[in-house]
Amino acid sequence: MTDESKKKPLKPLPPPLSQKVGVKAVRKLKAQRRVTRTVWFGLGMMGLIGWSVAIPTLLGAMLGGWLDTRYPGKHSWTLMLLVIGLAIGCWNAWYWLAKEDQTMQDEQEDDDA
Repeated sequence: MTDESKKKPLKPLPPPLSQKVGVKAVRKLKAQRRVTRTVWFGLGMMGLIGWSVAIPTLLGAMLGGWLDTRYPGKHSWTLMLLVIGLAIGCWNAWYWLAKEDQTMQDEQEDDDA
């Protein structure tokens, strides 16, 4: 037998304490950032979406009504600006939903990593 066959394989050293603390701190920060989605969160999100559509629609209708009284014409300013406000509101709602969906996907990827 040679000297090399008698040697035992070396065990890896345990990570230093600072590294263990760092890993636990990162895990704790992730848990604090992750807010549980409750019924109230869902209702709040529905309210946000609703108001993000309603406000531009109402503003468009009010501005159109004002323009109709000041500058009457062949076409209705109220109807035209109401539709434009509705389109802006729908785009706004889509933006908020896309942003929230991206946040949820990012959190899920962080959890998987």
